[in-house]
Amino acid sequence: SLKRVGWSIVFIIFAESFMAFLVVAGALYLLTSDLALAIIFGAMAPASAPAGTVAVIQECRAKGSLTKALYAVVGFDDGLAVIIFGFAAAISRSLLIGEASGTGSSILPGLWAPIAEISASLLLGGIIGYIFCRLVSRLKDSRDVLIILFGVVLLATGLSICCHLSLILTNMMIGFVLVNTRRGALVQRVRGPLLQFMPLVFILFFCLAGAHLKIFDIPALGTVGLVYILGRSAGKIAGARLGASFGRVEDKIRKYLGLGILSQAGVAIGLSLIVKNDFAQLATDYDLPHAAAIGAMVLATITTTSIFFEIIGPILTRFALKKANEIPG
Repeated sequence: SLKRVGWSIVFIIFAESFMAFLVVAGALYLLTSDLALAIIFGAMAPASAPAGTVAVIQECRAKGSLTKALYAVVGFDDGLAVIIFGFAAAISRSLLIGEASGTGSSILPGLWAPIAEISASLLLGGIIGYIFCRLVSRLKDSRDVLIILFGVVLLATGLSICCHLSLILTNMMIGFVLVNTRRGALVQRVRGPLLQFMPLVFILFFCLAGAHLKIFDIPALGTVGLVYILGRSAGKIAGARLGASFGRVEDKIRKYLGLGILSQAGVAIGLSLIVKNDFAQLATDYDLPHAAAIGAMVLATITTTSIFFEIIGPILTRFALKKANEIPG
């Protein structure tokens, strides 16, 4: 995707991701005066939902430079979102631990942990991805691909848990290696069986997220949820425009790309589940109820606002493609 649309798209990916982070974190800090909460909410903002955007593009049969740019951005910004989350979570933990101990926070030493985690996750994913490619290329029966795929995912997940690495980043790296080192026919052999059971995985995933959502907590999220929605939307749109200006891309990409990347669901909900579990453990270890409250608030807010973004996101994507004259007919 980067080769097709040019490396100028990298400016857009970084600008829209970091702008969303900064706007949401800044707005929520002004609202709550809670830096740890603001940073962790900001880390949720860059993540998008590629499936929603891609589904609209395929349904509309859109073609053009904006379409190519959308494919590239939604394909990469989730990876960057996971990296931003790693650093943000470490900073938030340091702030909360400093609050509990009364000795103040020491942020810089805590940043080495996410650097090591991210690097090791990418390395592990790259190694497993290479092994997976070699195994799949030797298979004669395509039905065996699904078995190998399950085994590889379980292996990557198990090793990531044992080594305290990022599950999302490790598995994303496996897919990255597969797509960028092998021929299209091999990718299709893996993709076909995978698409057959993906709906079931999505159903189980969202059921798990919904099981943590308490309906009585939703009204209390009104102001925080509204600020998150407005801040993320403004950050994504403004960041995409800023990055497009630096990247010197076509005018229609600068104008409409931000509208096409607002969908949010899977990765953000997955990260919010990680926050919920990690901060609950932090609350237990350091007798810090505030950490557990932040984790619960993040999960409830992201799960709730994802419904809004999954409704409005595809609508705005279609609008952007239409305004860019990339929908035939």
